[in-house]
Amino acid sequence: MRLHRNLVYTTIDALNAIFNEGEYADKVVARSLKKDKRWGSSDRKFVAETIYEIVRWKRLYAEIAEVKEPFDRDNLWRMFSVWAVLRGYPIPDWRQLEGTPERKIKGRFDELSKVRALKESIPDWMDELGVKELGEKVWATEITAQNQPAKVILRVNTLKTTREALRAILMDLNIETETLKNQPDALVLKERANVFLTDAFKQGFFEVQDANSQLVAAFLDVKPGMRVVDTCAGAGGKTLHIASLMENKGQLIAMDLYESKLKQLKIRAKRDGAFNIEYRIIDSTKIIKKLHEKADRVLIDAPCSGLGVLKRNPDAKWKLKPEFIDNIRKVQSEVLESYSKIVKPGGKLVYATCSILPSENQEQIARFLTTDIGKQFNFVKDQKILASESGFDGFYMALLERKENLEQKEKRVQKEIE
Repeated sequence: MRLHRNLVYTTIDALNAIFNEGEYADKVVARSLKKDKRWGSSDRKFVAETIYEIVRWKRLYAEIAEVKEPFDRDNLWRMFSVWAVLRGYPIPDWRQLEGTPERKIKGRFDELSKVRALKESIPDWMDELGVKELGEKVWATEITAQNQPAKVILRVNTLKTTREALRAILMDLNIETETLKNQPDALVLKERANVFLTDAFKQGFFEVQDANSQLVAAFLDVKPGMRVVDTCAGAGGKTLHIASLMENKGQLIAMDLYESKLKQLKIRAKRDGAFNIEYRIIDSTKIIKKLHEKADRVLIDAPCSGLGVLKRNPDAKWKLKPEFIDNIRKVQSEVLESYSKIVKPGGKLVYATCSILPSENQEQIARFLTTDIGKQFNFVKDQKILASESGFDGFYMALLERKENLEQKEKRVQKEIE
């Protein structure tokens, strides 16, 4: 087990881009992995995992290394040396790593780990918010779970294949998978692998989607032939799952504020063979008004803090600000009141976030149900999912049903019979 200079230099360059130039870790990692075509899978694994590890533990490593932002290259090397010592790598005789104080690093690690915000490497405000919303015990367990690297989960595209068929295809490529109880479309990779390079991916046999994210479309209770609206479709992970559950039958409207995201969804939908999707950019309130009381099912996958997916996006710990969370709560209230009007009487609405904060979840639903439009809905059920309990991402979803009078109910039942 030794360090290779070209891999470490690439890691340092990547950390500089993430910490000092504000780039997103996943984009930087993807770019870094293309740097040298001669690298094998173990080389690429080292680069990707080391970048993510140092991003994840930035605050702790910076404290141990006694460096402060903005980090110059010497600072980044000192943080890297902390990572190397704590991971048990022999320190090579390189100029940048001269005089690495191994005993001091281990001593400071033991000392600083007594403070949770340092031990879990999060901003103080985030630690305080977590305790305030979830309580000391739950938050302590949850933030530890959020610091574990995310597993790679596939969602089988049932429009094109079956779970067992896909497992067999991947097994031939030496990619072993495990099934998940009560999740018929999910496969968990036993070891990380670049599944995007496989023909199975290029042919649209699967998407990469967290196990708990896969629960959302099922929660919406869609059926083939329905009119379904995904109001915050983004690049469409959940939209594509809904399309497969609808068996391409019926109308699925994917909406978003950003045309660029819907363009990505179109590319993915073509690959997946999902052809019952219509795309609409929300560029005015007319787009929403035209759909009032027209949909059997509506998904509001609301913008949120993302505090349920830190294991997948560790750099979010450093990009997120308290004022953003204050603002996003207002946005959540607005989209709930606006987009819920799309649900027709007797139809159902799912409000979902990848946050674990009650103020973005249960409290939003409770507030919504007191509004004029909210009073037209019945609360059916909700599900609060913590990473510490599930092993996957943290999520929240609430199912609401729009009330209908007797005449409306008779018309709906008659239509269903026909």
